[in-house]
Amino acid sequence: MRSIHLLAASLAALATACATEPGATAQSSKAVTAAAKQASAGEPEFRALYKELIEINTTLSAGSCTKAAEAMKMRLSAAGYPEGDMHLITDPKRPQDGNLIALLPGTNTALKPMLLLAHIDVVEANRADWVRDPFKLTEESGFFYARGAMDDKAMAAIFTDSMVRYKTEGYKPKRGIKLMLTCGEESPNTFNGVKYLVENHRQLIDAEFALNEGAGGRLDPDTGKYVFNGVQAGEKLYQDYTLEVTNSGGHSSRPVPDNAIYRLGTALEKVSKLNFPIEFNDATKGFFLKMSEMTPGQEGADMKAAATTQDAAAITRLRANPSYNGILHTTCVATQLTAGHAPNALPQRATANVNCRIFPGHSQDEIRRQIEAAIGDKDVKVTLQADPETPSPAPPLTPFIMDPIEKLTKELFSGAPVVPTMAAGATDGRFLTPIGIPTYGVSGIFADPATTNAHGLNERVGVKQLMEGRAFLHRLTKMYADAK
Repeated sequence: MRSIHLLAASLAALATACATEPGATAQSSKAVTAAAKQASAGEPEFRALYKELIEINTTLSAGSCTKAAEAMKMRLSAAGYPEGDMHLITDPKRPQDGNLIALLPGTNTALKPMLLLAHIDVVEANRADWVRDPFKLTEESGFFYARGAMDDKAMAAIFTDSMVRYKTEGYKPKRGIKLMLTCGEESPNTFNGVKYLVENHRQLIDAEFALNEGAGGRLDPDTGKYVFNGVQAGEKLYQDYTLEVTNSGGHSSRPVPDNAIYRLGTALEKVSKLNFPIEFNDATKGFFLKMSEMTPGQEGADMKAAATTQDAAAITRLRANPSYNGILHTTCVATQLTAGHAPNALPQRATANVNCRIFPGHSQDEIRRQIEAAIGDKDVKVTLQADPETPSPAPPLTPFIMDPIEKLTKELFSGAPVVPTMAAGATDGRFLTPIGIPTYGVSGIFADPATTNAHGLNERVGVKQLMEGRAFLHRLTKMYADAK
């Protein structure tokens, strides 16, 4: 477990430096031993908890988040949490989509609790397509393989394990710590647990801030080097728009100029050329500035120029990278088409789905109006495919949030830089930040995104990296909980 070795090494160096002082060697050696033991404490128990959670199927089609939430509740109960500090909540209409909230009370009631958020539902997985059974935890060649091994049962298991350890070791935080395991992050158009809790149990989930998925450490797969530790602050707002054209149709042997498919095609061509303004916030500016220090050549220079002066030429070059383009501004793209009712008839209806990822601070209706203006055709109807979520600015990266992450990353991960990020996709944080619970993505689990394969076949996470993330999050939570 690399975190133990790094921690031990740093403390050993401190012991050597202090050896000239009477009693320094013995005192430092004790510190090394205590810190190493604390970092690795209860690993067999954590592995058992992680395995249990992984092997409970929580897919939308055939699984049960309620069963997984009940299993984690039993572990908390065994650790000594009273029934009154644990709440298993389900929507009566969806009994299998259970959510768990548990509280370790703080000693200072004037401080709002912090929230540890993780979703326990997973993406569908077909056994026939996988090399290994996706719902059996397999350890092989230094990796754990399973559906949810990374997304997001890794953090769910780590947070639950930490809550168990805090209770059994008699830890009494100044700030209360809430655990929130939820269902439906992977299928929000069907049901989302965080949204349900916000709307129906707002007081129960109230917190000063939340830690969540959304960012992790970047691992170089060729060298094994830890490139940076990411911190997500904010995410783009998700919205689907339906573009629709209707007309009377008719026999295909009698074509007319007003064809619904052609008209929709013209509208989509205009949407494809719609470029929203370039924008920066604390997270994206911090990302490009930090990355410019690690990126050689023209790309590194462009990152710095974009973040400091918003140089147009530099931004144009960066936009050629889809990942960079995705966090520089609002983006909209056509993703689905449906048109016509028969091969020998003029189309009576043509529709398209346009998926937009909206830069924080803008509303869905504002973007709808811009799409309509770009199309410039009143007969192309543009509507929201689903009810809009609440937009909000990205949460601020204050010293209170960043200092503990910087300090712990330096200690555990060989001085890898901490890099702010903004998600171009979406997490459950999008429901919490708008209601006044700023939510930050941080895990301390380093991985290569190209081979982790979350949502794909043979999802995996490094065993060593998972254990390091466990040590990181356990200590990070304590640092926040003990701060004023």
